[in-house]
Amino acid sequence: MAFAIFNKKPSSTLASTATPMPLFILNLVLRFLQLVFAITVIGLYGQDLNKAHKEDQYTDSKWAYAVAVASLSAFTALVYVIPNLKFWYACGWDAILFVLWTAVFGIFGKLYIHANAQGDKGIMRMKNAVWIDLINMLLWLVTGVMGVVLFLR
Repeated sequence: MAFAIFNKKPSSTLASTATPMPLFILNLVLRFLQLVFAITVIGLYGQDLNKAHKEDQYTDSKWAYAVAVASLSAFTALVYVIPNLKFWYACGWDAILFVLWTAVFGIFGKLYIHANAQGDKGIMRMKNAVWIDLINMLLWLVTGVMGVVLFLR
């Protein structure tokens, strides 16, 4: 009885009330990474949006879309670490965010993967941002698949 507190299983976005501790910790790690990489994208793309705003230029919808998807992702990652949130809410929204990140990666990958930076720091930054988009896309795929697998289990 003295160790009964250690046998208690936390709830998370991955299971109802009986998520094993390793899955709970994995969920927290993945959600933390989603938050960090989403904030990274907000910073990388937000620089260009801020520069355009200061120079009274138009806001490119591609950059605004990337920041919007990253903002949704950051907010979602924060919400999903709330205990007792049922996982079936998570896997559907994870799948939607995966699709949104796939579009971001496709848009900016087409623009920058094959671009020759030739010392242009702005292009190098955007080439790096494309790979961060890919990481975001894969993180949301992993958490979505985990949610579906645990739902069907």
